[in-house]
Amino acid sequence: MTPEQVAAASKPLVLELGEAFSRCPSTLRRARLLGISGWAFYITGRAGALGDVRAETVAAALGFIAPEAVADGWDAAVRTVPPLEVAGANLAECCRWGVANLGDAPETSRLAGLLRRAVDAADGSGMPLFAAWRAMPVDDSAPGARAAVALLLLREHFAGAYLLAVRASGITPLEAVLAGPEGDAGAAACGWPPPYPPVGPLVRRRLWAEAVTDRLVSPAFRTLGPGEGAELLNLLTVARLRLRGR
Repeated sequence: MTPEQVAAASKPLVLELGEAFSRCPSTLRRARLLGISGWAFYITGRAGALGDVRAETVAAALGFIAPEAVADGWDAAVRTVPPLEVAGANLAECCRWGVANLGDAPETSRLAGLLRRAVDAADGSGMPLFAAWRAMPVDDSAPGARAAVALLLLREHFAGAYLLAVRASGITPLEAVLAGPEGDAGAAACGWPPPYPPVGPLVRRRLWAEAVTDRLVSPAFRTLGPGEGAELLNLLTVARLRLRGR
């Protein structure tokens, strides 16, 4: 497989597995322990790696979430907890989830190793969230934790690449969400209020942006040797099947 083929095939697996911990009830309980809402924890837990920045900067980095919705979550959190502390709590929950759900089997250690090589080889240019998260220290060395953190990082790399590709395609982040599989419901979930523009003319450009995303991410997978790309896809598929079977 070529690096671009690995990127395209791994994208849905990485996007699903890389955010699974954020929907875990234990992660949501962490928000209550910090004294903030689940939405504030999601926004600040994800963007807190950027440090003490303004909500406008966070909205620009996240891209696909409405600026007003970003500000609601970010400003509510930073009045109570420093952003880096929320990001650290988010990272701890990611590690906990990885240990509980991915385990410490030999294949998990192998998955963590392959993912980490891709993360280390990735170009963070124009992707501030990915770069900030890659610089965050990780204390948990358990295979499941390492795999979960690498999935989080690679997911941010895909998300950052997609944001760049969407802007290059000539459509806005909102239009990309509307042209995606969730349509209006996805836009509402991201905090964008109606009325929404028609999506018909946008679909082709969104598909172009998806293809460009794969090309932007593919250099990360050039570090993998012959057969390792297919091996990574197999390990990701097994991890997703195990997770869905719980």
